[in-house]
This record gives sequence, structure tokens and C-alpha cells, in this order.
Amino acid sequence: MKIKILIAVSVLMLSASCSEDFLDKLPETVVSAENFYKTETDFKLATVGMYVPLRNLYGTGLADFGAWAMGEMRSDNTVFIYNYNNRGYADREYVDQFIDDSNGGGVSNKYQNDYIIIGRANQILSKIDAADFDQTKKNNYKGQALFLRAFAYFDLVNYFGSVPLTLVPPTSYGETITPQSPVEDIYKQIIADATEAASLLPTKASQDAGFVANGAAYTLLGNVHITLKQWPEAEAALLKVQGYSLLGDYAALYDPANKNNAESIFEIQYLDEPTANAASNFAYNFLPILADPGVIPGFPSGSSNTYAGWNTPSPELIAAYQPGDLRKAKSIAFYTGEGYNNIPYIKKYVTGAAIAPNTNNDWPVYRYAEVLLFLAEAMNEQGKPQALTYLNQVHANPRTGLTPITISDQTQLRDLIQEERRIELAFENKRWLDLVRTGKAIQVLKAQGENIKANPQKYYYPVNITPPASSYNVSEKHLLFPIPEREIRLNPSFKQNTGY
Repeated sequence: MKIKILIAVSVLMLSASCSEDFLDKLPETVVSAENFYKTETDFKLATVGMYVPLRNLYGTGLADFGAWAMGEMRSDNTVFIYNYNNRGYADREYVDQFIDDSNGGGVSNKYQNDYIIIGRANQILSKIDAADFDQTKKNNYKGQALFLRAFAYFDLVNYFGSVPLTLVPPTSYGETITPQSPVEDIYKQIIADATEAASLLPTKASQDAGFVANGAAYTLLGNVHITLKQWPEAEAALLKVQGYSLLGDYAALYDPANKNNAESIFEIQYLDEPTANAASNFAYNFLPILADPGVIPGFPSGSSNTYAGWNTPSPELIAAYQPGDLRKAKSIAFYTGEGYNNIPYIKKYVTGAAIAPNTNNDWPVYRYAEVLLFLAEAMNEQGKPQALTYLNQVHANPRTGLTPITISDQTQLRDLIQEERRIELAFENKRWLDLVRTGKAIQVLKAQGENIKANPQKYYYPVNITPPASSYNVSEKHLLFPIPEREIRLNPSFKQNTGY
């Protein structure tokens, strides 16, 4: 091996001495940006590449830093199983315990992958108007780039607040050192991008499976207006989400055989084909820590998952299901064995695996059920009686087994809509942001923290193990996450979020 390396180096040195322009030539496997963004095929490939970081954002690998940690485990919906024998993953616990800091892998994963998406979208947007190919296809690619840029900035502003607003590809190192923009400016750009994307994208029926259609842009736009409490604007955007319908079976939503189904508006695409390097792993991460995951139906034996135990359903969430709600048994399962007694785990992503630990499950980001609940919320905040109709389309759907809600009081209905979101969208990264935007995060998570400290074993801590004294002390600073320390060091103009 050493001989081969030396020969290769010698050949390179000889080639360099024989050709003055050797260092000016790009490798034959590299295409420069100037030569690439020309044809429809170029933009199709660039668009596919723009979607790829979404898998990292939502989670790939074992004990990953997927979006579930900050969006779900930060909330009162899920906690973790304390891993007594493997403390190498403890930093994931810190997010749940509110003792995370700017060096955590979760914040870095979210921040970096969102900006990779933004950077790739900016490249497409900076080149596509000058390209010469079919205008309908150009509109499609442009709409997808605008949507994903808006989506990534919405993710960033929700979790970090003020961040740099970059809309063109930098051409020098100096241009990469940009200051943080006011939150108001970021939201204006998100709304502008999502609005234009909605006007350019085709309908779901006309779009290739796996790529966003105009319904995704209108849903994002509605979500932004809901967050900003702009209720009439939210209603107007959400009513334009057309061409979708609820599935009759709740469990079928998460079955890999039903990817990109009639209810799916936007989902992160994974594939368990062995050579694709695009499989999901979160089903294994969310199981109890097991010597043999094969004890769970559908999973092969022969491997352990000592890295698991994350995103475990909390006692509070389990108690929140109404008696008779069919979604509970399709969302949460319980296991007894290997030292566990009726330990809960997320079932909705457990659909089996061909080769451990790779699964074929996609991650749902937007579903039509959420659009209906957003409409219920927007209508209720405007005092419109249609709110109850939209709420019951989800709550009293035959797939839930529940009877219609008849309460019409605005305050009571407001709470019921949020409870319905908690159940219907459980384990889909909605709960934490819902608590923040409704002003309940500190109150709810403080109460849960007190319960955990009072009875750690109820929350899956081993006997004689207690949470750190500094944990679960939730305060105003925790409504945002810290800017990753790496970004603070690279950009001297950055200001860290208060309290970190």
C-alpha cells in the first residue's frame, strides 16, 4: 500500500513539473458553477441536492442529533431512558434537561444543515432566470428553491431568533461574514419566498412524488402567519391548500408502503436500499435500550441498540389521550422484558427493518390534518364558528373513534385545539414550538421538571439515579436555543442569545 501511494505521489509531482497549468485545472469529476447551471438536467440535479441535507436535519445515524431532540424531546411529550451503561451520549439528555449549551451537537446539526439548504437554494435562484429551458419547469425548480429557503429560515428563526439573512451566494470569504438580521426582516423574507413559491409550484397531482407542491408553500405560509398571530392571513393561505385528504387509517400514514400519500403535504424522503446511504434510523433510536431489538415485531435479531432510549413518550402525554382514542395504540406501544416493565416507546415509526439498523420510514413535516387544525385555530381566534367544524374533521374522524366536540366557547376551544394538535401530531416535532408560541412553555416544562425531580423512576431513571441539581430549571432564556459556539468564534459580529 505504501508503495502504491508513493508511486501516485511521484506521478503527480512529475505531471506538475511537465505542465505549468496543472494547478489551474479542475479535477475531471468536478464541474464549475459557471459551467453547471445551464440546462434543465443541471437544475434537476441541483434541486435533488438541495433536498439531501433535510435527511441530516431530521436525523440519520444512530443516536443522531435529529430535529426530534429540539422539537419533541425538549417538550413535555417525550423524555429519555437513562442509559446507565453507556454515558457517551449524555449530551442528548441535556436538551431535555435544559442544561444544553452552545457546544451541543443538536444546535450545530440544525444550524449547519439549514444553512446548507439555504446556500444550495441561493445557488439555484441566482442562476435559474438566465437559463434557457422550458419556463414551466423553471418555475417548478425556482418554486422549490424558494420554498426550501423559506422553510430553512423559518426553522432557524423559530429556534435561534436573529440569524444572518443571506440571499445571494458569497463570492469571497469576506462576504461570508454577515451580521445577524432582525427577526422582523427574516419573517418578511420568509413570507415573500413562500408567497412566490406558492405562485410558481404545481399542484400535488402535477408534481413528482417526493418534491413539494404549492400546497406545501401555502401550508408553510399559513404556519408563519399562525406563529405571528396574523389570523386572517393564516386563514387565507390555508384555504388554498387543495388536493389533499385525510387517510382513513392513522397507522397507514407512517407505513413506508404509503409514502407521499393523499394526506402528506411535505415529508422527508428516506430509502433503505443498501447502497443508497439514505436510510432512516430513528425507529431504532426511539426503541428501549435492548440487547436484541428483534424482540420488537418486524426487527431482525442479531444486533443491539445500546445507543437508544430517546424520545420516549412521557407519562403526561400518555395520560393526555382520551379513553377510546384509536390513535394511542397506533402511536405508542409498551414492552416488558430485559429488565423493563411496560416501558413505552414510539410505535408510529416502528414498521420493521430488512437490515438492522436501517429503516425505510419517512419523516412527516406537514400533513393535511395539521392544515385543518391550523384553520380551526385561525378561525377560533377570529371568533368564527367554523373553527369547531375544522377541529372535528380531525378529532371526530372515524380513524380516531371519538365523538364530535360540541363546546363553542372561544377560550375552551383554544385549549382543545392545542390538545388535539398534541395528540394528532405527537412525535412530529410540533409540541415544543406550540408551547413557545402559545406562551406556555415555561409553565408546562417547569411543572414537568418538578415531577421528574420528585419521582425520577417514573420518568425512566434507574433506582438511585437522580437528575443533576441544575436540570429542569426552565426560564425565559430557554425559549431560544444558543447560537452554535463555532459560529460565534467565526463571526465576531455575532451576539449570543441571552443567558448562554
